Amino acid sequence: MFTQLRRAVWPIGIGLAGIAVFVLLQVTKPRPAPKIDVPRPLSVEVLPAIRTTSRPTVVAYGEVRPDVRTQLVAQVGGRITAIAPSFIEGGAFAPGEVLLSIENTDYLAAVEEQRARVAAAQVDLEQALADADVAKRQLAGQKNPSPLALKKPQVARAESALKAAEIAFSLAETNLARTQISLPFNGRVQTQSADLGQFVTPGKVLGTVFGTDIAEVRLAFTDSQLSSLGIPIGFVGEGDEALATTLSAVVGGQMRQWRGRLTRLDAAINATTRTVYGTVRIDQPYNVDGGRGMPLAVGLYVDAEVEGRLAFDAIQIAAEGLRAGDEVFVLNGEGLLDVRQVSVLHRNRETVLLASGVEAGDRIIVSAIRNPIRGMRLETVDDAVLAESHSATEPVPDDNEA
Repeated sequence: MFTQLRRAVWPIGIGLAGIAVFVLLQVTKPRPAPKIDVPRPLSVEVLPAIRTTSRPTVVAYGEVRPDVRTQLVAQVGGRITAIAPSFIEGGAFAPGEVLLSIENTDYLAAVEEQRARVAAAQVDLEQALADADVAKRQLAGQKNPSPLALKKPQVARAESALKAAEIAFSLAETNLARTQISLPFNGRVQTQSADLGQFVTPGKVLGTVFGTDIAEVRLAFTDSQLSSLGIPIGFVGEGDEALATTLSAVVGGQMRQWRGRLTRLDAAINATTRTVYGTVRIDQPYNVDGGRGMPLAVGLYVDAEVEGRLAFDAIQIAAEGLRAGDEVFVLNGEGLLDVRQVSVLHRNRETVLLASGVEAGDRIIVSAIRNPIRGMRLETVDDAVLAESHSATEPVPDDNEA
């Protein structure tokens, strides 16, 4: 019986001994030092803000139009007897050049007739003056003679008749001059509506012409663009006060450029577009050097870059650094995100000029940040690369040695 009991207890003892050894090993095994993983900062790209004196450039678009565009209208009637070779579509003419001639036979006769009437009126006036002188001598002894007796009304009538004859003579000469149609400026013919031998009446449109001494481009500016230009509504500038403007367009398969000046702004805001229109003036748009250049043609649609006033001591940042709502993300000295509200002077595709909100030397974040929160921890991309390379070169500790 004792033998049977010993056989039953022996396996139990071995099992209890094994459990005791396992517990002892668990209690005495080395424990690693606790390690707390710190959240890794988000890597961002930054560019420094710099202080600069810059001249903002505003980009706008417009169509070239002539400073003078007019219809050529006949002021007298008659048959067209001559047409200048330049009076064709696209033809160029000089100031005072006769473009069309109307038959002047009747007008020459009218001039001679009025000249004769002037001569007759002069004789009548001389006669009236002589009669008045005779009457004055004859009535020298009478007291208070009447004006009629002194021939004064007759003299006044003769003077009026001479004046009327001279006016009629001047009108006849004017009508004669109107048979030679010319214009007082350099220009081009846009349309031709009359031809040789055609009979025209007063008021008949003979064609459309435009001046080539000055061309204009109308540009629409928003309120922010006006702020960049630094000029008020209703601005008028001549000479150095006008703003330099570069016009460009693709003509003949090549990019062409012309120089002009913004000389004035409208005094009212457009009710439909809520913009203010300005006028760029270009002198001699059709003059080219030896025919090698390209004229600034009327009707051409151009891009305009207007140079604004100088902005002194402005802060310049990259265009990517400006966020919606005129906010800028700044990486402060503690490596935390700071959100700044800024005042924008000018912006373009590459840079933004600020009046306040950022100081020179601030690190401006230009990369995208998902769910930005003020105070979140950040690091620059360069710092992140340096940290990774440093950790890669450190020796990996052995757990047994530790």
